[in-house]
Amino acid sequence: MKRIIYIIACLFALSIAKGQWSIANGQSVYTLEQILDSARHNNITLRNAQRSIDAAQEQRKEAFTKYFPTISATGFGFTANKGMAKMDINMSDYITPEMAAGIAQSGILPVEALASLSQPISMEMMKKGVMGSVVAMQPVFAGGQIINGNKLAKVGEDVSRLQLRLSENEVEKTAEQYYWQIVSLEEKLKTVNAVETLLKDINKDVTVAVKAGVVLRNDLLQVELRQNDVESQKLTLNNNISILRMVLAQYCGLQSTDFILDYNPEILSPMLEKQDHQQALLNTPEYQLLGKQVEATKLQHKMTVGSYLPTVAVGGGLVYHNMMESGRSFGMLMATVSIPISDWWGGSHAIKRKKIERQMAIDQLADNSELLKINMQSAWNNVQEAYQQLDIAQRSIEQASENLRLNRNFYQAGTSTMSDLLEAQLLYQQALDKRTDAYINYQNRLLAYRQAVGE
Repeated sequence: MKRIIYIIACLFALSIAKGQWSIANGQSVYTLEQILDSARHNNITLRNAQRSIDAAQEQRKEAFTKYFPTISATGFGFTANKGMAKMDINMSDYITPEMAAGIAQSGILPVEALASLSQPISMEMMKKGVMGSVVAMQPVFAGGQIINGNKLAKVGEDVSRLQLRLSENEVEKTAEQYYWQIVSLEEKLKTVNAVETLLKDINKDVTVAVKAGVVLRNDLLQVELRQNDVESQKLTLNNNISILRMVLAQYCGLQSTDFILDYNPEILSPMLEKQDHQQALLNTPEYQLLGKQVEATKLQHKMTVGSYLPTVAVGGGLVYHNMMESGRSFGMLMATVSIPISDWWGGSHAIKRKKIERQMAIDQLADNSELLKINMQSAWNNVQEAYQQLDIAQRSIEQASENLRLNRNFYQAGTSTMSDLLEAQLLYQQALDKRTDAYINYQNRLLAYRQAVGE
């Protein structure tokens, strides 16, 4: 027993020394929090979620501009092959014979000109021209669509922020799972190294015994077969660790896969205190998103109602035109009232539809709230179970270690077979691996519970 503990202690000291040598040679060392922080800053999913917030902010600013007047400028010019307005004037209809005689006697007009007045005169106007205007209209009443539209844009921004929190939770969860997977494999690799050293020690003892004719060569072959199996496990573990390091580096934006994870599996995280799930529910992004959905459907219902109410706007403008060879400009004030009369036929059904959608969102909030609380309780039960499983795994190591010590003594005393000794060695290795699995499972359960209660 003391020898086994000594071997494990030596391997642990060797791993620490190796880690210190690696640090001295420029390898990066990352704690779990540093890995998570790197994932938050470098993961593409979170960068896109942040861009969604930026887009929602721009949409909110766009909605705010609806409070201000709309200003439009219009220019118009034309030329035609003939005047758009034509008028025939017959002066004989206006000049009586008496007037014509008086004009002739006075000599104001020549006789030829006076005679031409009896013929119709044709006039054309607006053959070409230009026109321009600048008009500003200020909405006075729009059925609440502008106010509610701004509120809805603010809700959209809040939703984007909550979705960012969900994305952060998912990214942190994935990064931490990769982290603990690497830790698990590295711990199992340490166990394999310890077993490899132990088997070498057994091999040495059995080799001496075979040469002395105390035991059969079959015992040595069994040890060598187990050593081959351990070597195969070592190759598989090293390959999986290498792949997972690449995955973690890519996911978190690390510059190199040649890094060291700073952890101590012997230090157990303290058991969390159970939170008030009803109170914790209010802090979860899932619940808040459901609340925002209710708020959004309420505002959409109001906007639908407002779209079928009269709209009122006032404004003014400046107009210039040159239609008849002379320019003219003038200002004007105006007011518009628009009443959608026939739209109420289909609009009443649209309003009812929005009201139904709002009630659906309220029902979904109530139903999913219960599901979220169930998930919290389930996550808490998993934490308790994982903690107990870890305690069982720790006790199993002590029992498997004692069993290995006894079987080795029995074998050396000739009262046990090599198969029994190797079986005891395998049970000891499995106990160490189960403790590692239980530790990693406990860490993952803690993370699941913290996220379930909105931490």
